[in-house]
Amino acid sequence: MVETAREPLLALRSVRTRPVARQVSTRSRGIQYWRISLMAGDFTVITIATVIAMVARPRLTVFGTTMSEVSGVIGPAGVGIVAMWLFANLATGTYGKGRLGVGTSEYARILTAAALTAGVVGMACYLTQFNLARGFFALLFMLGVPMLLVWRWIARRVVHRAREKGHLLSRVLVSGSPTHVDEVCKVLERDRRMGYQVVGALLPSSQPVATTPGGIPVCGMTTGAADAVLDEEVDIIVFTEGAFPTSAEFRRTAWKLEGMPVQMVVVPSLSDISAGRIEMRPVGGLPLVHVEQPQSLAASRGLKRAFDIVGAGLLLLLAAPVMLLVALSIRLEDRGPVLFRQARAGRDGTLFDCLKFRSMCTDAEARLAELKDLNVNADGVLFKVKGDPRITRVGRLIRRFSLDELPQLLNVLRGEMSLVGPRPALPDEVSQYPSDAQRRLDVRPGLTGLWQVSGRSDLSWDDAVRLDLYYVDNWSIVQDLTIVMRTIHAVFAARGAY
Repeated sequence: MVETAREPLLALRSVRTRPVARQVSTRSRGIQYWRISLMAGDFTVITIATVIAMVARPRLTVFGTTMSEVSGVIGPAGVGIVAMWLFANLATGTYGKGRLGVGTSEYARILTAAALTAGVVGMACYLTQFNLARGFFALLFMLGVPMLLVWRWIARRVVHRAREKGHLLSRVLVSGSPTHVDEVCKVLERDRRMGYQVVGALLPSSQPVATTPGGIPVCGMTTGAADAVLDEEVDIIVFTEGAFPTSAEFRRTAWKLEGMPVQMVVVPSLSDISAGRIEMRPVGGLPLVHVEQPQSLAASRGLKRAFDIVGAGLLLLLAAPVMLLVALSIRLEDRGPVLFRQARAGRDGTLFDCLKFRSMCTDAEARLAELKDLNVNADGVLFKVKGDPRITRVGRLIRRFSLDELPQLLNVLRGEMSLVGPRPALPDEVSQYPSDAQRRLDVRPGLTGLWQVSGRSDLSWDDAVRLDLYYVDNWSIVQDLTIVMRTIHAVFAARGAY
């Protein structure tokens, strides 16, 4: 009887195969080598910070520790702190494969790891009554954290440059209905620096089509995802809406992919929502995604206004000599007016006089009609001309570095504009806005914004609208500070300026 009962189980075992780990691809090995390089770089930076703190500590007398304490206690402790800090970086996921050069979470995790290390070291010294010099402790983290952030920023720039040249790219398959596949692929291919290279699509059912409507080659059905991963040698498979009729089908596909060197990514039916507005709260195995309300009201209240007043005031003081030099140059070139005033639409469509240093000839508005055919943005409502003949010599220089927009700091102080926000639009442009684009008017226009740090004049109309709407919906003071820092780089790089 026992042998008879075991026969069906043995037959089942012969049919079912256990998942087996597969060999990583050449691209995955390249990413692994880069992660090892990051760890080596972190080790070097933390070690350098430790050595500097050890050398500089004896020169600080404010903490009152003797030289013998420095040489006898700090040395062994420094080695332990370096090891602990590296382990904290590893534990907080700063070397995660999917985080290389993507988003700002990498920096947040570095700060978390540093805080965790400092906390553990402090508690350990207190519990064991270990006499660690306070000067060394303070110097180590005051030096180590900024050095680590700067190193990671440099490493990120290297990754971005490599991806722009076709290296360190992750091959991606996108699964779902044809429409959703095209939408996701458009987002993934928007910025090559993010490292995604879409190689094909998987459709939920067999359809006699070679490509999706957007031109993505069809590599098979979603049920054959495991075979497609091996055939196309992909690193990431993205499942979007319409990929599976039931959750059970997704679970079975995930079982088939177990052990393969591929990441699974699920795209919810959400777009242009920042991570700060999303929180995952599983309930009974059901992943519920909680989404905070849009932030357009918060983007017009006291905190942002205070940030604008303080920031604009400081920038005016710092930029005053440059503004004086620009004004003299414009006046001396053609004896025309220094400032150019133009009606722009502010918050809720209220018109105001937007100030700029004049960068064009005095009859620029009269010559506008003859340049209509040269508009590089004929498919949108913006008017942009490369090599505009109306721009003066001084104007070309100040436009290159956005110096012509410095007088708008006065608009910021007057409450007509903000330091960061959607680009100030012309009344004629606003009259052509579709209903969604009108949401840009819910906040004050900005001296800079996501459009400024993402390409400026190189952006299409649709991309400019998308970035402005993203900013309005996802405003935060941290995002404003980030955009200001990115603006400095964009201005000096003169990217998209004409």
